[in-house]
Amino acid sequence: MNLENKVAVVTGGSSGLGKATVESFLAKGAYVAIFDLNEAGAQELTQQHPGRVNFYKTDVTNEENVQSNLDQVVQDFGALNVCVNCAGFGLSIKTYSKRKGAHPLEHFQNTINVNLVGTFNVLRLAVEKMAENEGDEKGVIINTASVAYMDGQQGQAAYSASKGGIVGMTLPIARDLGSLGIRINVIAPGVMGTPPMLAAPEELRKGLEQQVQSPKRLGLPEEFGLLATQIAENGYLNGETIRLDGAIRM
Repeated sequence: MNLENKVAVVTGGSSGLGKATVESFLAKGAYVAIFDLNEAGAQELTQQHPGRVNFYKTDVTNEENVQSNLDQVVQDFGALNVCVNCAGFGLSIKTYSKRKGAHPLEHFQNTINVNLVGTFNVLRLAVEKMAENEGDEKGVIINTASVAYMDGQQGQAAYSASKGGIVGMTLPIARDLGSLGIRINVIAPGVMGTPPMLAAPEELRKGLEQQVQSPKRLGLPEEFGLLATQIAENGYLNGETIRLDGAIRM
């Protein structure tokens, strides 16, 4: 897909990997709709690229909110070609500990609801818009998992389950959407230099960096954004999960 003048929705686009993805698509000449609850983080982009970036306050788990905002995107930009789902969060709670007891069910359910259900909610409604496009290649969906879908650590039961679900639904969705000319792929980043990780203790960061084979550093958010545009541009890439992790095995 040639991204020049195409329209991309990026959930979680106000910060971290999402913001880097927005910048990467803009560099390719695309228009971008940021879906996020945090408007402050998107203001810089909307001011720097007037008319090319719009912010839409979005709760990815809310069906009516997402549907209304997607309708508005098509009204504002004329179409929807790419959907990149970066919205999500992680938490660390052991399944059981003597001090805290059993993992709170509400925390597990909330993680699944935002990371997995929210991702599916946005993409399924985005597909409705993409299906109206002309041509053989009508759209591209890019979801965000994590190496934790395979290499989950202590306290990551909920997070790993949510990311494993994102990977697990990819091939069935690719099969569902193949006849429509819509592709779907997943990026599974490793330890990335996002604001929360950069704010972590230096000893923790250095320890993680030593587990990376090469280069021995945190991944750069712009490397995530670059891969997202490359996936969109490569028309034969479909149904795949790509680890972006410097060959880390945690």
